Amino acid sequence: MTDPQAQPAAPATLPVTDVSASGCACGCTDEGIPMLDVREIPHAIRHATVFGALGAVPAGGSLDLVAPHDPKPLLAQIADRDPVQVTYLQEGPQAWTLRLTRQG
Repeated sequence: MTDPQAQPAAPATLPVTDVSASGCACGCTDEGIPMLDVREIPHAIRHATVFGALGAVPAGGSLDLVAPHDPKPLLAQIADRDPVQVTYLQEGPQAWTLRLTRQG
């Protein structure tokens, strides 16, 4: 039986790690061009997912996007927000792969 007057244990504290070099504390390295395959992401959140991922790409950096169709409406929305260069790497029929490069 537990004592109702007992105080809960203090939460454990984690060491603070300098994340300025890699952006996170997991020890990973960001090499190459990241790929975002949105074919399995529900349509209701697909565009927001792409905006978020593209927003994490530094100016001059790229993101490869894999979509189930030619994402022209999405590209128009991106162009309204952020200048990007679009290069088609694969054009259907099962998937479209585009390299989105953020302009400086």
